Amino acid sequence: MPEPLRVAYTLEQCWHDVPGGTSAAALRVASELDARPDVDIVGVAGRHRRAPAPPYEPTVPVRQLPIARPLLYEAWNRWGLPRVERATGPVDVCHSTTAIPAGTRAPQVVTVHDVAFVHAPERFSRHGVRVMSAGLERCRAADLVICPSAVTAADLAELGFDPSRLRVVPWGVDQIDVDLGDIERVRVAHRLPDRFVLFVGTVEPRKNLDRLAAAVGRLDDRIPLVVAGATGWGSAPSTVGLDCRFLGFVPQADLAPLYSAATVFAYPSIEEGFGLPVLEAMSHGAAVVTSRGTATEEVAGGAAVLIDPSDVDSIADGLTLALADPAPWSTLAKARAAGFSWVATAEATLAVYREVVR
Repeated sequence: MPEPLRVAYTLEQCWHDVPGGTSAAALRVASELDARPDVDIVGVAGRHRRAPAPPYEPTVPVRQLPIARPLLYEAWNRWGLPRVERATGPVDVCHSTTAIPAGTRAPQVVTVHDVAFVHAPERFSRHGVRVMSAGLERCRAADLVICPSAVTAADLAELGFDPSRLRVVPWGVDQIDVDLGDIERVRVAHRLPDRFVLFVGTVEPRKNLDRLAAAVGRLDDRIPLVVAGATGWGSAPSTVGLDCRFLGFVPQADLAPLYSAATVFAYPSIEEGFGLPVLEAMSHGAAVVTSRGTATEEVAGGAAVLIDPSDVDSIADGLTLALADPAPWSTLAKARAAGFSWVATAEATLAVYREVVR
């Protein structure tokens, strides 16, 4: 058997204040790759005194570079230093799993999740836009760029990236069985109502919670809105006159039962690179309402009610349709989600690595 492909795999985002779906996806792919005999995954991050908070603890060994964020990102963007090899030794490929390429002498693969900060910089901090913009420019020099959706690939092509160097690798989903006991446990633990509209994700402006809350408030069906997710930045949505329950960060063990308990899952995000909560909700048979013209429409693949995320009335109409008869949407959602797996994501990622070392 040939020697395993040795890959430096950046995981600095696991230490971000709000790691989010991009970290979760990077960790699941790393775990699947680590289980293969033909790949040797070496995690890379800056210097940190503590491990990331659960569930963002890497399951692969992580080698530390001598500096940590924010200096690490600044040094990579300005000088391409320190190189990952300083921590890992020689590698065949460097995979930068966010759009801030690491310094390396090896062939470089970069994942660009989305370019929302280009389309709407006002939804991000000025510092964040500056760092992400500098990183995106450096992504142009990568050997290949992985995108989680065709929407992101098209956005990069519009920004002048060579389409021949873009590879679409969709994320996967874990197919988790949930029994009635799990659902009841989560209902009690979080004091959930019998029926509710669920949103899962970081509470930040582009998730469009203001309009979602307004839309729920317009429904004839006075159903509560349940929001599960860490606080990102920006103000919380106005919930005057609305039964809205903020659960905050929900442990991983509670997420699957939470999706299963929801009457409808709503994700009217303005822009996404993929939208992992949509796929997770679908895998648990939730009737999904999500945004037309975004990556979440691509993920849903005809198995969700589509709305205009800029129009409160459109969101309300979509919720009304899904709430009227969730069962058919549930059936479609489960069938669609069954076609996604992290094993497939890892295999496609490995195929990209092999391309750059030929």
